[in-house]
Amino acid sequence: MINATLKALSQQLAAKAVSSEELAGLYLDRIAALNPTLNAFISVDRDKTLAEARAADALRAAGQAGLLAGVPIAHKDIFCQQGWKTSCGSKMLDNFISPYDAHVVEQCRAAGLVTLGRTNMDEFAMGSSNENSFYGPVKNPWDLAAIPGGSSGGSAAVVAARLAPVATGTDTGGSIRQPASHCGVTGIKPTYGVVSRYGMVAYASSLDQGGPLAQTAEDCALLLNVMAGFDQRDSTSLERAKEDYSRDLNAPLNGLKIGLPREYFAEGLSADVAGVVDGAIAELKKLGAEVVEISLPNTQLSIPAYYVIAPAEASTNLSRYDGVRYGHRAAEYKDLVDMYEKTRAEGFGAEVKRRIMVGTYVLSHGYYDAYYLKAQKIRRLIANDFKAAFEQCDVILGPVAPSAAFNLGEKSGDPVQMYLSDIYTLSVNLAGLPGMSVPAGFAANGRPVGLQIIGNYFGEAKMLNVAHQFQQATDWHTKAPAL
Repeated sequence: MINATLKALSQQLAAKAVSSEELAGLYLDRIAALNPTLNAFISVDRDKTLAEARAADALRAAGQAGLLAGVPIAHKDIFCQQGWKTSCGSKMLDNFISPYDAHVVEQCRAAGLVTLGRTNMDEFAMGSSNENSFYGPVKNPWDLAAIPGGSSGGSAAVVAARLAPVATGTDTGGSIRQPASHCGVTGIKPTYGVVSRYGMVAYASSLDQGGPLAQTAEDCALLLNVMAGFDQRDSTSLERAKEDYSRDLNAPLNGLKIGLPREYFAEGLSADVAGVVDGAIAELKKLGAEVVEISLPNTQLSIPAYYVIAPAEASTNLSRYDGVRYGHRAAEYKDLVDMYEKTRAEGFGAEVKRRIMVGTYVLSHGYYDAYYLKAQKIRRLIANDFKAAFEQCDVILGPVAPSAAFNLGEKSGDPVQMYLSDIYTLSVNLAGLPGMSVPAGFAANGRPVGLQIIGNYFGEAKMLNVAHQFQQATDWHTKAPAL
């Protein structure tokens, strides 16, 4: 049962082969047994979960249940959820109980999905390894010495370890795709604006986007059907007709043009990862796809541009945490300014402080034009590179990260090395494009490696089609760690 996909669980619930309460209990027992080792959940509330499950069972009994009613889900601890602690992995919000639901949580609740708990994450989604959490690092279920990836490392780890069939995540510079790759699960970041950011605690507002993590592309499509949709409370939410992201899953790949950026296969890519990606491309060619070489010449500039733009937006967004209205407040202080200083010094971790300082610097008088404005110009050049590339191909393929998951603590003393691990994912966020990671094999050390699929704007259904056809021909997505 724990290896069943979202679709299979939905069918079993519909056939009354299992109740939602029994299913939730099964996962809760597994969480109780394995979470002390993996540290993938921040909050679990058995009573709340079972109450939601009983409500879903009642809906099914009354014949009013939707497709996914009663299926368990884990939410990244960045989505506000009424009555649950929403900490963003930070001491600053360790005592914050959300009074309302994020749009994504509302949509999941309306679909009848049952919350298992809140997953661990890098503090305020700032990190690539899930080592920046106030609650300690998440362990990779495939190798407890390895990072799970970040910032949605908890969500990827719970799906990989079969502590939840599906989970929500967010992606600002690769934070769904990179942990999905390192944990051997499927994850998709939709086009910017497809999923509402209302109630999703902000890191970098022009880059943040929510998305699903699951075992298969089909499961991601079913959950994205729930998560996506216009929300007037988010000014960046796109007003578009609802679409069925599973509609093209079974379409053949004959004549599909796959773009391979030469910059993604240059120096810095490990032989292990290159071998896995080459194998995946060969498999897709067997399915009828054609390969064309393309160029994304400004790929190297994505790291400096991102690490100017994202910290600049973060320094603004995180100015609200001052100890006045909610969250952590220093116990002792002399006056208002002293309270601000001590509250923020105590409440934020080292990486968050680093990015606030960088962001404040690049937005300061005299440096705005030199750094922030120039970074935004580079962002436009990166988007133009993709626009030109998609005139030659339907989807772009490449690695998710330069290597398989590295060891916990290996890069935590060198922020620049950590930032370089996002080289293949950042440009997708800067351009606002959709991207996903699909399990494609393993490195020599037994750690998973993902294949990145990048689509044109609103090309989620096409990407999911490619991923699903790949998964029909391979079994990497069915592999599970021995726990």
